[in-house]
Amino acid sequence: MIKLYIFDMGGVVSRNTDVSGKIAEHLGIDVIKWQEIVQEELIGLMAGKIDSQQFWRHFSLVSGHRVDQDLWTLYFHPEPNPEVIETIRQLKEEARVVAGTNTIESHYRVHEENGDYDIFDRVYASQHLGLVKPDPAFYTHILDAEGCPPEHAVFVDDAEINVEATRKLGIHGLLFTGAGKLRRDLSAVKRRRIEDS
Repeated sequence: MIKLYIFDMGGVVSRNTDVSGKIAEHLGIDVIKWQEIVQEELIGLMAGKIDSQQFWRHFSLVSGHRVDQDLWTLYFHPEPNPEVIETIRQLKEEARVVAGTNTIESHYRVHEENGDYDIFDRVYASQHLGLVKPDPAFYTHILDAEGCPPEHAVFVDDAEINVEATRKLGIHGLLFTGAGKLRRDLSAVKRRRIEDS
């Protein structure tokens, strides 16, 4: 029996969450160059080790592009995926459903203001945990907090590296490519659990 469903936010529950292209365009630099410059600092931002102000101050020093506003917030306009949200509503009738998300405080606040997290029983956000997917500790923290063994948990994410990390822990990891496939994958997991019990 599945007792816990863990959903990633960006690219799964919410669409239009990748702002890299818009920020790079705003700054007038190539998106690949942007990603190279921010890669290390972005991990620190997602882990809550630095805040957005510190991030942009460091970026301005390193890149020579002066940034006086939080571009993470300016260009972040997530859109809920209604089909996935309906699936979550149905799952909540039988189990706990939580968010397990790599995010930054700027984006977390926007999601919170929009009510995007309201569907979940609880939200586990990287910048609050100090842990970033695919670190196994991210997933084990959630399992421990929820009191759920890995074989009774399902994790849904659109990044294969994150899904693989959960499978190594014994969690049912599902790669999200669309709402229809998600429903089929969830049904398959439930069938397997019934057959194994």
